[in-house]
Amino acid sequence: MIAPEGVLGVGTGIDRIAEAFEAARADGRRAALMPYMMGGFPDLHRSREIALAYADAGADLVELGVPFSDPLADGPVIHAAGTAALRAGVRVQDVLELARTIAGRVPVIVMCYANPIYARGLDRFADALAGSGASGLIVPDLPHEEAPEVLEACERRGLALVPLLAPTTPEARLAVIGERARGFLYTVSLTGTTGERAGLAEGLSGVISRAKAHTSVPVAVGFGIATPEQAAAAAQAGADGVIVGSRLVRAAGEAADPGVAVGDLVLALGNALR
Repeated sequence: MIAPEGVLGVGTGIDRIAEAFEAARADGRRAALMPYMMGGFPDLHRSREIALAYADAGADLVELGVPFSDPLADGPVIHAAGTAALRAGVRVQDVLELARTIAGRVPVIVMCYANPIYARGLDRFADALAGSGASGLIVPDLPHEEAPEVLEACERRGLALVPLLAPTTPEARLAVIGERARGFLYTVSLTGTTGERAGLAEGLSGVISRAKAHTSVPVAVGFGIATPEQAAAAAQAGADGVIVGSRLVRAAGEAADPGVAVGDLVLALGNALR
């Protein structure tokens, strides 16, 4: 399912994210689809096939994870995938090269914990991120007080710093997070880590409404969304974007041909959002 690599479009990463959400709506989707993948899992070659399969199957954006030894926001499936990638020697630069593979075809949002960013140096990391063609950055363990420094580094390079919003976030803090959000606001559907769930959390529409009241960017929902039915329900609850991770990572690890397996899942998820 490997397709030719595209050519980077014009505009900043922030622009490309906004265009992706608009294009999804124009294409008849109730929400943009953003599949997650762990960079370097099951290995670098097959993760490249997965990335291209996502693009081929109609993903509107792609969230690309950098493996990390202490991924506090991740459940067992993604944690295990990151551990396997680290044991195979996958590093930040490998993941950024993977981003370059598809950044011309679909906006890539890199998900990286804070430690690898600060270990490399914020400006050096941001330069490498921009150089890869990525459109944005998610830092799930970024302290609220340190966000302005990272936001400034990203904005100087046209990158979107995408914050996370929890269901338990107090109103005053939500207002600050919503104002700082660039690209989209990643709204966590439940308390806890990533992973497949039997159903969506109760009160999701209320969480989405609160988020939308405090930001001007699209609101994307992640954590616990695994099936086409759950993706459709999240869109029905008001999400502008739907993020699916653990189910796809599990398929990548179990299938003999990960590219075909994840491509079929992404097609089904995308169809459910129409």
